[in-house]
Amino acid sequence: MSKLKVGIIGGTGMVGQRFISLLENHPWFEVVSIAASEKSAGKKYEEAVGNRWKMSTPMPESVKNIVIKNATEQVKEICDEVDFVFSAVDMKKDEIKKLEEEYAKNETPVVSNNSAHRWTPDVPMLIPEINADHVKAIDAQRKRLGTKYGFIAVKPNCSIQSYVPALSPLLKYGIKNVVATTYQAISGAGKNFTDWPEMIDNVIPYIGGEEEKSEQEPLKIWGKVENGEIVKASSPLITTQCIRVPVTDGHLAAVFVSFENKPSKEEILELWKNFKGEPQLLDLPSAPKQFIRYFEEDNRPQTKLDRDAENGMGITVGRLREDTLYDYKFVCLSHNTVRGAAGGGVLMAEYLKSQGYIHAK
Repeated sequence: MSKLKVGIIGGTGMVGQRFISLLENHPWFEVVSIAASEKSAGKKYEEAVGNRWKMSTPMPESVKNIVIKNATEQVKEICDEVDFVFSAVDMKKDEIKKLEEEYAKNETPVVSNNSAHRWTPDVPMLIPEINADHVKAIDAQRKRLGTKYGFIAVKPNCSIQSYVPALSPLLKYGIKNVVATTYQAISGAGKNFTDWPEMIDNVIPYIGGEEEKSEQEPLKIWGKVENGEIVKASSPLITTQCIRVPVTDGHLAAVFVSFENKPSKEEILELWKNFKGEPQLLDLPSAPKQFIRYFEEDNRPQTKLDRDAENGMGITVGRLREDTLYDYKFVCLSHNTVRGAAGGGVLMAEYLKSQGYIHAK
């Protein structure tokens, strides 16, 4: 099978680098084009990134000599050489919305890591194991954009991807209220300790815009497609606090939940153990075999030990117990730049390909 040709828009930043590292030797996709800002355009990728390569694995040889294009000025040229693009640009939200629509209108699907289109009603915001059926909205989106092939699909915020998977199989018991406090790694801000020394031995109890996303985005994921638009769920009621902690990668969440019909602890554990979605049923290349893994140990999951579960695509959960104010409480963990960002985007692209939405031009 010949591989689909992929472009990375915003390829020099941390998420762009993660896309490039994850796509090395991917069985379905091959990076053939990288775009970034005017400052990087015209340089070879290795030269443009220089000592800012932030992945633990070496830069793939296959991308080092790719000449970077201007993400905003060379849209048509990029679209002419790729089958679809991943978007990880760092721009103002209204500029991102306009740019991603420009790629889509040039008949190039956009799989976006950005928040700009998360609340566009006909743009699916996917965790493929949970709301794969939302891809149906793409047909209406194409009509709106006037495209035959181009469209935009987005992944949700990294903060919610530890607790939304754990809560999703429990929705059938009527979740009423959720309290979630997230302890978020510095890579979520595109940083490491070298360029953010202020985070060493420090905790910052505020991440701009994160709490609103954490409270509202799950409702779109749990919503329904009606008349070509995704209508968000009206419940549960979610409140969050999002805290930056001195950790390289991995977002940990402490969750409290109450139900209309309280399940037993055994029922919850059984649902987590057996929870499979479309990626597992289709055996997609990036899909974790065990989507949710529960630890019996009191001191797990730990960020450093467990963030790389299932190559960073698995969700780990622990400390499920009854609570004095809510029905249950537990902790859960996801890798924020793999499952929560680039890896989630790659899995979404794999699912879109499997359903015929992405194919060779």
